[in-house]
Amino acid sequence: MTSSKKIRGDEAEAAACHYLQSQGLHLIERNFLCKRGEIDLVMRQADTTVFVEVRYRQNSRYGSGAESVDWRKQAKLLATAEYYLQQHPRAAKGACRFDVVALSAQHPQPGTDWTIDWIENAFHA
Repeated sequence: MTSSKKIRGDEAEAAACHYLQSQGLHLIERNFLCKRGEIDLVMRQADTTVFVEVRYRQNSRYGSGAESVDWRKQAKLLATAEYYLQQHPRAAKGACRFDVVALSAQHPQPGTDWTIDWIENAFHA
């Protein structure tokens, strides 16, 4: 059975993807998974491969979604992206970057408008 937290996370990821597409990015892959970890969205902007971590917070009591991407999470994302690039040599020939999309909703109900904070180049390899 799928939890409401998982459903809300999936909705946030879909909203982030839609938002980034409206900003001109193209979706390559969702939920790239390997032994090293998972990347929520792999996208393309011009000649750049963009690895996107999506974070949803119902409230900011324990910090924002962006703040939750600490050095441990960054290390996992870097390792996973490295594996992705090894498996996709064409993508490895161009530039890449790591973005974070942090979402929140004042009233977390289905169909609610999201507050979206897109942080380009959130951290560096």
